[in-house]
Amino acid sequence: MDSETLHGWVYLVGAGPGDPGLMTLRGRELLSCCEVLVYDALVTPEILAFCNPDAEKIYAGKRGGQHAMEQDAINELLAKKAGEGKRVVRLKGGDPYLFGRGAEEALYLVERGIGVEVIPGVTAALAASTYAGIPLTHREYASAVAFATGHEDPTKPESAIDWEALAKVGTLCLYMGVKQLGQIARQLMRHLDPATPVAVIEQAGTPRQRTVSGTLKTIADIAEAAGVKAPALTIVGRTVELRGKLNFFEQRPLFGRRIVITRARAQASTLASVLAALGADVIQFPTIRIEPPTDRKSLEAVAKHLADFDWLILTSVNGVDALFGEMERQGGDARSLGKVRIAAIGSVTAARLAERGLQADLVPKKFVAEEIVAELQERGVLRKIFSAAPYESGGPRFLLARGDLARSHLPEQLRALGADVTEVVAYRTVLETEGQEEGRQALLEGRVDAITFTSSSTVRHFVSLLGDAAMARVLASPRLHCFSIGPITSATMRELGVPVAGEAEEHDIAGLVNMVNRTLTK
Repeated sequence: MDSETLHGWVYLVGAGPGDPGLMTLRGRELLSCCEVLVYDALVTPEILAFCNPDAEKIYAGKRGGQHAMEQDAINELLAKKAGEGKRVVRLKGGDPYLFGRGAEEALYLVERGIGVEVIPGVTAALAASTYAGIPLTHREYASAVAFATGHEDPTKPESAIDWEALAKVGTLCLYMGVKQLGQIARQLMRHLDPATPVAVIEQAGTPRQRTVSGTLKTIADIAEAAGVKAPALTIVGRTVELRGKLNFFEQRPLFGRRIVITRARAQASTLASVLAALGADVIQFPTIRIEPPTDRKSLEAVAKHLADFDWLILTSVNGVDALFGEMERQGGDARSLGKVRIAAIGSVTAARLAERGLQADLVPKKFVAEEIVAELQERGVLRKIFSAAPYESGGPRFLLARGDLARSHLPEQLRALGADVTEVVAYRTVLETEGQEEGRQALLEGRVDAITFTSSSTVRHFVSLLGDAAMARVLASPRLHCFSIGPITSATMRELGVPVAGEAEEHDIAGLVNMVNRTLTK
């Protein structure tokens, strides 16, 4: 992008219904480079994660009559920030121009000579209908569709909605009408059969989506009994009858399950996205953060002399990124490895190497460090028995690039078999102290079905962050299951009193997801 053309503009961006996968590429691009973000209540944390981390973030949401900022103040804020020469994204749920007051904001800015670009979003009616299994049109049921608001401007002297005309449309989608649902149904029953099918979709397009169905005569009572709250969209018409056959979104195996993941935020995306694709409501509770080593000298030294080793052992993607990142910083590339062979613990570690054009020579069948020793013995690289006696021509030279909390078992076994082992701290695992608020609240309220642990450090830091009293309360929840990625993590869980509901058979993210899915869908 040309930074000159982007300064001093306001971008009205539709965030869509809440699913980050439904946000436009243009919207994500603008979020990633904006300098100021002004966002609404319906924008989800997953969407906000696309934003430039250095941007100024201003909440301007309205929910249930409570306004963080009045509309006039929002207009003035947008003009002020753009007047300072900044790239401003005004992020709105759904589509800015469909019951989103986007036109009012755009006109205010244009009249003051401020540049505006509008980026459409997937509006709630499209997402709600599709994700509830209700087509808006069908050749046999409805050839027209209408969008209307169930919450008009309260300052209007009378309603501008022609209910008689709307009743003649095949499918009617009503925004923001939960509180007025009974009144709306009565208006429509003056012109439609009381048995006309109706569905109300709450939090459409999110893992917390909930749908209730009825007729014009019954829907208000059904929605009230179910405790349906805004944001919700109402669909009226015969296509609602097709929901029983076309409802795919709410039939996914983990739909309705709330799962807390404890990985570092920067590494949680793969696990989170796979669980979300299965329908889970994923809450991040980052317990660790990956940082460079306090003293980089040792890492810098080994990165210069990688070709001096016979074997390089990497136990995580963090080790891969840290070691090869340092090598590249020094101007090196794959040729710097010479004839070094590489052992990678876990398919994910091997995949990260492959991204750098490197093929792992050894990936143990079981994704634990001890298995590497056994396979090296099978290959004749190491002795079959422990001995401190030196090799006649010198033992094989191993470089272990690992985290500061790595166990000593692997290097001790290698040395006991006569290997010359160099250990280097490639990264540090530190306690994360931010970003746990949503997860903590859900855990304490007993609203969580599962917690996943991907290392011993995530277990230790999780227990430390919660504290003894809160931990006891969390573990008392009858619906909670705690899952481990492998035996070392499981041992730490048991040591700290965290029950292991399941351990991944394959000690990687895919294996962990399979265990969670199998256990929670029994």
